[in-house]
Amino acid sequence: MLRIAIPNKGSLSETATLMLAEAGYATRRDPKELHLVDAENDVEFFFLRPRDIATYVGSGALDVGVTGRDLLLDSGSDAIEIEPLNFGDSTFRFAGPAGKFHELSDLEGVRVATSYPGLVGDFLAAHGVSAHLVKLDGAVESAVQLGVADAVADVVSTGATLRKAGLDIFGPVILESTAVLIRSEQEQPGLATLRRRLEGVQVARQYVLMDYDLPLSLLDEATAIAGGRQSPTVSPLREPEWVAVRVMVPKRRTNQIMDALYELGARAILVSAIHAARL
Repeated sequence: MLRIAIPNKGSLSETATLMLAEAGYATRRDPKELHLVDAENDVEFFFLRPRDIATYVGSGALDVGVTGRDLLLDSGSDAIEIEPLNFGDSTFRFAGPAGKFHELSDLEGVRVATSYPGLVGDFLAAHGVSAHLVKLDGAVESAVQLGVADAVADVVSTGATLRKAGLDIFGPVILESTAVLIRSEQEQPGLATLRRRLEGVQVARQYVLMDYDLPLSLLDEATAIAGGRQSPTVSPLREPEWVAVRVMVPKRRTNQIMDALYELGARAILVSAIHAARL
């Protein structure tokens, strides 16, 4: 039975649980439930603190987990990243009092507050900078004002929170993080099925099916507009000079593609959601 670690709370938990539900796995009914056996799919879920998941998986206590790439790198665990899951994106940057820091080398010998000392320490060491890291569990942006640090390293979205604290972003990006699927060193049976299902969920979220009728003479031009994952499915119509076309297109470009196909000469353009996929 494949043992899977899932975040029990926080920004990663809800989306990870929803993805697994869309992939056909059982989900817990009680948010306080910490263990769930899905006998039908031969898996069991353990709901853990996101920060602990890489440690459990890296030790081999659990087989697979969903966590943030930032948490994986910060943990120092032996867990192996399999693939990104494309949610829970975040960016890590340095910030300090306006005008005080400009380059990464300016952090030499100063105090840097962060909730990710492993991640930030490795980044600084890789760039030849030695700083004194101050580990905090939250509200890192207040560390400078309260006098416990000279600069901070934290998650940045718009930067508004840091600016309110009188801090300016500087230096290179530390990490572009996202939710990732990780595994222990020993790959277990059942992992391939889990990966296919999660990949199918991502395809269903990112693509739609588009059907349209088109003069056969315009097929090459239409294919240039929407070529699909491999190629469109083309079927003959009763009218011999026309064909019916079905193609997968990126959901975010649906209306632009519909407009372009209509201007080309396509008609009866219909769009359908994809609920599950295996590619």
